[in-house]
Amino acid sequence: MAAAGADGVRPDWMEPFARTIDAAKKYVVSSTLDRVDWNAELVRGDHLEEAVQQLKRESGKGLLAGGVRLPLALAELAQALAGHGPTLFAGLSKHIDLKLVRRLEFGSGAVAMRYEPRTRAAAPGG
Repeated sequence: MAAAGADGVRPDWMEPFARTIDAAKKYVVSSTLDRVDWNAELVRGDHLEEAVQQLKRESGKGLLAGGVRLPLALAELAQALAGHGPTLFAGLSKHIDLKLVRRLEFGSGAVAMRYEPRTRAAAPGG
């Protein structure tokens, strides 16, 4: 993770988050980048739906999405998402009723929240 200060030293309060984000597998969605780093895999923006479906087939505990456009695109695909900010879901074509399923407050005061759609489509055959 990039250093926070001009002196290249990260404040102590950032360490828990820095260790977590450094270790996490990251997916960068872009239609313009040719390569990414920082433990990340490039997902072409024009193939987002296929990439999300593949990720759902892999083991794991869900995805955390940041930014503004990616959570919006994932919400359009009716996936579980996490994010913050008053403009995060602006522009959705339809209302999605979300429920908060996890909230983690860091020592710095930053908060990570995980939401899921309140109602999910029934599984095939069930």
